[in-house]
Amino acid sequence: MFKVFLVNRQDLTGGVRECLARLPSPYESHYGVLPPPPPESGVYLDKITALHSQAMAALGQIAEWAQASTDPYLISRTLRSREAVSSSAMEGTHSTLDELLIVDEDDELATQETRQVRDYALALEKFLPLASASGRTVFTLDTVLALHREVMKHDTSYIGTPGALRTTVVWIGGSRHDIAYSTYNPPPPDRVPQCLQSTLDYLAGDGMQMMTQSLITRIAIAHAHFEAVHPFRDGNGRVGRLLIPMMLAAEKEPPLYLSSYIEAYKQDYYDALKQAQQKLNWLPLITFMSQAIIGTMQEFKAVRKATKTLKAEWLGRRSYRKNSAALRALDVLIDCPVITATRLGKILDISAPATKTALEQLQTAGILVERTGYARNRIFSAPEVMAIINRPFGERELDSPA
Repeated sequence: MFKVFLVNRQDLTGGVRECLARLPSPYESHYGVLPPPPPESGVYLDKITALHSQAMAALGQIAEWAQASTDPYLISRTLRSREAVSSSAMEGTHSTLDELLIVDEDDELATQETRQVRDYALALEKFLPLASASGRTVFTLDTVLALHREVMKHDTSYIGTPGALRTTVVWIGGSRHDIAYSTYNPPPPDRVPQCLQSTLDYLAGDGMQMMTQSLITRIAIAHAHFEAVHPFRDGNGRVGRLLIPMMLAAEKEPPLYLSSYIEAYKQDYYDALKQAQQKLNWLPLITFMSQAIIGTMQEFKAVRKATKTLKAEWLGRRSYRKNSAALRALDVLIDCPVITATRLGKILDISAPATKTALEQLQTAGILVERTGYARNRIFSAPEVMAIINRPFGERELDSPA
């Protein structure tokens, strides 16, 4: 008889201990958890009711603001890129926002890691409009497989086929090479499709949860369940975090990217996720997601206030002819702080000579700097905008230099 190990059984609530399945060889002395289907009944919010209400109000506020505003920053590639940098960093794939925006203009400068991070940003660009147009019907197996394929296609260390469900045993925590010290074992490979379908059914709103649970509660539960299934050998965190803004888009909510907050408070995130997966205690993760939404909304408002102050300061640096390319470019640079002459010309719909003149004027005013040193295919950046966007999440000193 061999000894059977139950992943820190004392850490699992009774409802989870009843959902164990033996793992295949060579891990047959261990069990994986078959996550129970996400609950459809209401979740009693208890002491977090006020916090949850504040987060729901924040979602409503940004929706109202988006409807009344023509500000492109709300849907800008800079926000998507920052989301990609933060989410990828959670998985150990590091790039900087500067690198990512420069690579958007010149792929030859890309490192392998930057290409991986860009894949995440491009997935947001591709799948958020799809979610907005399709609603909750977007949440299918094909979509999840496509998400994984897109975010992992440049990861040369990935073992297996991007976009295919795992066929191997995985575990969370402990030693990478020794399952005996894991803190959580996701389901055996042959049970992954069934468990993932439970996640997808929940995401698609096929149950009473649409009447009994708020959007924030559903985001927390769906995220925890997806990560508990762990359907891929690697990249689960990236795909799981991509699904959060997709859930918002599917409900016609404006983009709100939470990965920068999650990265800033990642231990709280992991602790809350563990409570949901091991004990079916959803409150810590609902609390965390509520705090993330409130914090991200405050961050967004702080950045917009700082960039508005910066633009006012730019306007005082030189005189601008009414409707000139240089004047019109100021709004563009808030949205696209790294840019080429070609891109600026297309956005403003102006000739190459007019673009050249505008760039020269903005460089003279100290608003733009040239990054490459090339004679052709030059890349320009607005360093003061980058300084605002790049500072640590939640830092409140955002006033631009006078």
